[in-house]
Amino acid sequence: MLRSTPHLFDQPRHGRSVLGGFLGVSALLALALVVASQLVFGQALVPFAAFAIAMTLAVFGLAQGYPHRVLGACNVVTLVRLAMVAFLSGALVAPDASEWVFFGVASLAFALDGLDGWLARRSGLVSDFGARLDMETDAALGAVIATWVLVSGTAGAEVLVLGFMRYAFLAAAFFVPALRAPLPQAFRRKAICVVQIAALLILVFPLTPGTLVVPVSVAAALLLTWSFLIDTVWLLRRAA
Repeated sequence: MLRSTPHLFDQPRHGRSVLGGFLGVSALLALALVVASQLVFGQALVPFAAFAIAMTLAVFGLAQGYPHRVLGACNVVTLVRLAMVAFLSGALVAPDASEWVFFGVASLAFALDGLDGWLARRSGLVSDFGARLDMETDAALGAVIATWVLVSGTAGAEVLVLGFMRYAFLAAAFFVPALRAPLPQAFRRKAICVVQIAALLILVFPLTPGTLVVPVSVAAALLLTWSFLIDTVWLLRRAA
C-alpha cells in the first residue's frame, strides 16, 4: 500500500519547528526584500505583496505534507530565489529600473536553480513540497522575466508563451480533470525549462543584438509548446 506524505501537523513537535523555521526565514527575507526594493526602486509595495502571496501559498503547501524534521538549507535556497523573483516584480512598476540590475538578479536566481535540489539530495531532505516550491519558483521567474521583455518592447507577444505556458496549462487543468494527474519524471521537461529561462535571459541581456531576439524567442517558445503538448497528449491518452 502506498503511504501518503504525512501532514505537517500530524507530529506537533517537529511540525511547529519546521513551520517556525519557515516563517522565520520568510520574515528575514521579507525584511531584506523591502529594504532592497526601497533602495533600488523607490518603493517596496509590489515586491512585498508578491512575496507575501507566495509565502501564504507556500505555507499552505507545507502544511499539506512535509516528511522531515528540519526545513533544511535546500528549501532556504529556494526561498531566497523566490525573494529574488519578488524583487524583480518591483522592476515592472519602476519607471527607471536598471536593465543591468534586472539581468543580474534574474541571472543569479537562475544560477541558484539546481543548488536547492543538490542540497536536498545531499542532506536527505528531498520532499514533494521542496520540488513543488522549486518548480513554482521557476515558473514565477519565467513569468516575471517574460513580462519585463514584453513591457520593454524587446520582443512581441510570443514571449508570453515562455512566461505563462505553465499557468495556461493549470487553467486548462481546471476544466479538464485528466490534466491534473501527476506526470512521470522526465529529463526532457527539466532540460527545456533550463532552455526556457536561458532564452529569456538572452532577451533581457542589455547587449543582445536585435537580430537575435525573434529567432531566440520563437525557437524557445516552439520548444516549450512541443514539450507541453507531449505531456498533454500523454495525460489525455492515459485517462482515455
